Amino acid sequence: MTARRNFKHQVRARAAKTGESYTSALRHFRPTPAGDVMPEARNPRSVRLAVAQTLVRDDPRDAEALRESGREVRALMREAGTRGARIVHFPEGAICFPDKLVLSVDGPDAVGPADWDRCQWSVLRSELAAIAALARELRLWTVIASAHRLTGPHRPHNSLYVISDRGEVVTRYDERLLSKTKVSYLYAPGISPVTFDIDGVRFGCLIGMEIHYPELFAEYEKLDVDCVLLSTTGVSPGAASVQAQGHAAVNSYWVSFSVPTQHSATAPSGVIAPNGDWLERCPADGTPSVAVVNLDDSSEAAVESVAHARPWRRESRAGVYAEHQVTDPRSQDRTAAF
Repeated sequence: MTARRNFKHQVRARAAKTGESYTSALRHFRPTPAGDVMPEARNPRSVRLAVAQTLVRDDPRDAEALRESGREVRALMREAGTRGARIVHFPEGAICFPDKLVLSVDGPDAVGPADWDRCQWSVLRSELAAIAALARELRLWTVIASAHRLTGPHRPHNSLYVISDRGEVVTRYDERLLSKTKVSYLYAPGISPVTFDIDGVRFGCLIGMEIHYPELFAEYEKLDVDCVLLSTTGVSPGAASVQAQGHAAVNSYWVSFSVPTQHSATAPSGVIAPNGDWLERCPADGTPSVAVVNLDDSSEAAVESVAHARPWRRESRAGVYAEHQVTDPRSQDRTAAF
C-alpha cells in the first residue's frame, strides 16, 4: 500500500508541475523490480475494443433468421468501425444459439441427441463469409461465435472464430467445459486455451458456461493475457456479470463481457477494468448495440492492478513466504494461550 501511495504521489506531483492530466503524467513512469517508481518515457500499449450485444435467435433451421442475425452483426461491425474500434467482440449465439429441443431427435417435447443435419449449414457459412469480408473491408478484428462443423458423425464445437483485419480466420476457440446438456446432446468439447495478439495486447477466449470456472481465467493469467473475451448467452446473467468482475479483479486483466440483448435489462454487455470496475456498458434497453473502450495499460486502474497486484500475486505464489517462516513453539502449538 505504501508503494502505491508513493506511486500516485509522484504521478500527481508531475501532473501538478507540468499541467498534464493524471493519465498523461502516468505515461512517464514505470515500476522497478523493487517496487519503486522511476520516471521514464514508456510506450504504452493500447487497443480500442468494441463489445456487442445482439438479439440471439435459436432455430438453426430458419434460414431467414440466420441471415437477419448476420445483417445485425455486420451493422454493429460498421458502428464499431465508425467509432474507431480495432476489434469487435460478439456474444455466444450471435448468429444462432440452437435450442436443445429444436434439434432433438426426441423433440419437440423431450431433450435428446441433436440432429445437426437440420441446421442450415450453407446459410451459416455464407453469413460467416460475409462477416469475414466486412472485417477485411473495415480493417476490423472480429471475434464471432458459431457452431463449428466437424466430420460426421462427430458433433460440432461451440466456438469463437477470431477473424483478423485481413478477413482471415487466424484461430478458433472451442468451449471446453460445457454444460451437461451441451456435452450430452449438442457439442464436442474443445481441448486447449487460445490466445492472439493485436498491437502488443494479448487476448484470450472463453465461451458459454466457462464463466463458472475460475481455473480457466487463472490459466489465461499464466499465459500473460491482457484481456479475456467472454461470450455467453447469459446463464444467470446477473450473477455471471458479478463473477466476471471478480475474475477481472483477481487476475488483474480486462474482461470483455458479451451477452444477448435478451439479458440487457439485468446484465448488459460491457468491459471490466483490471481492478474489477465496469468501464463501459451497452444500453439496458434490449437494443443491439456496442460499447467501445480503450484498453490502455497506462491508465490508473491498469497500472495499479497490472504493475503492482499481478506481479506480487505471482511472487507470492512462487514461495516468497518460505524465507520468512519461523520455527517457534508458540507457532507450532495451536492451542497456545493468548
